[in-house]
Amino acid sequence: MFTRKNILTALNKQKNNHHHIIGAVVGTGITAKYAAMGGADLLLALSAGKYRSMGQGSYASYYCYGNSNDLIMEIGSREILPMLKTVPVLFGLFASDPFINLTEYIKKIKRTGFSGIVNYPTLSLIDGKFREALEEDGNTFKQEIEAISLAHKMDMFTLAFVINTHQAQQMLLAGADIICLHLGLTKGGFLGAKKYISIDEARKISGTIFKVCTALNPDVIKMIYAGPANTPLDMEYIYQSTECQGYIGGSTFDRIPTEKAILKTIQSFKYYNDFEKKKPAAKIHNNWNNKDYADFIKYYIKEHYIEEIHLSSLASAIHVSKNYLSIRFKKEVGCSFSQYLVRFRVNKAKDLLRHGCVSCKEAAVNVGYTDYVQFSKMFKKYTGFTPSAFAKDTAINK
Repeated sequence: MFTRKNILTALNKQKNNHHHIIGAVVGTGITAKYAAMGGADLLLALSAGKYRSMGQGSYASYYCYGNSNDLIMEIGSREILPMLKTVPVLFGLFASDPFINLTEYIKKIKRTGFSGIVNYPTLSLIDGKFREALEEDGNTFKQEIEAISLAHKMDMFTLAFVINTHQAQQMLLAGADIICLHLGLTKGGFLGAKKYISIDEARKISGTIFKVCTALNPDVIKMIYAGPANTPLDMEYIYQSTECQGYIGGSTFDRIPTEKAILKTIQSFKYYNDFEKKKPAAKIHNNWNNKDYADFIKYYIKEHYIEEIHLSSLASAIHVSKNYLSIRFKKEVGCSFSQYLVRFRVNKAKDLLRHGCVSCKEAAVNVGYTDYVQFSKMFKKYTGFTPSAFAKDTAINK
């Protein structure tokens, strides 16, 4: 069994080597097995993962379909822990379960072989009148804080899902080793969330909460959970703009890949020798849809940010008007095309200056600015520093 100390040592080594920490939500043995083979640093055994494997949405773990704690204890002890010896597994603990003694149950979790706990299902994802009714019945977020505190005192590793600054502060005081900002259910795929915040809104929320976390405990590991971020490019945007150090994926690592792989494989057998012509779903998926436009632009910027990029040219390439493309991009991403492009270039420049490998003027050219005055103006607008001041401050703090 992994100890809290050696888990922290391994994760801090990843941080020090400039690697991002990856956590995978698992609900079956096969998901756990291949997540570990893929390099996941942590596995989170959550009832949401089990329900996704049953074809349901993640919120099924909040309904009366079964006891979440019993479900995870069964899956963990039979499917996950026996086959995994190289990756720590955290137990998704529903702390408001009225049929357990919290202290004794956490001891049982530890005896079973789990390396720690995570507060899930969490009341932080419930609001409105239903949340009020739950709290009137004695189901509160305070119980989740207590669970994290008890596990910490038992020297278990702890990961806390939070949705705001106040919850993050409370969980830090309870001893949480990881603060994970839960950004909501994952977008994408057939069962994905239809309503979600934009990636830029996620950046703003993450930036605010993680600054508070660092001020309270500089050593705490800061991660986000999914929501609008379901691609490496989305996470690059978050990493560049905030103090985020890692990503936890649920649907990103199980449901969405499974949906795509099974659909494509079955269709390839069904329509063998005439695959593209006959399969009706292929015609749908090969055509653009509104959300594809934003991904197209983001990937184009990633590959061509050194060059001149004009929204009108991109619009022509996919046969839509510039105004329409601009509106769709802002709706999906949360900021304008020009804001996204400038922030992407400024973040790339920050990386170059942080490593001290180029001069300020060279950094400007390397991120697509031929006019240094304009570059300096944009750099200061988005960072609060001139390029030279940023480079000097970074060198001092190394």
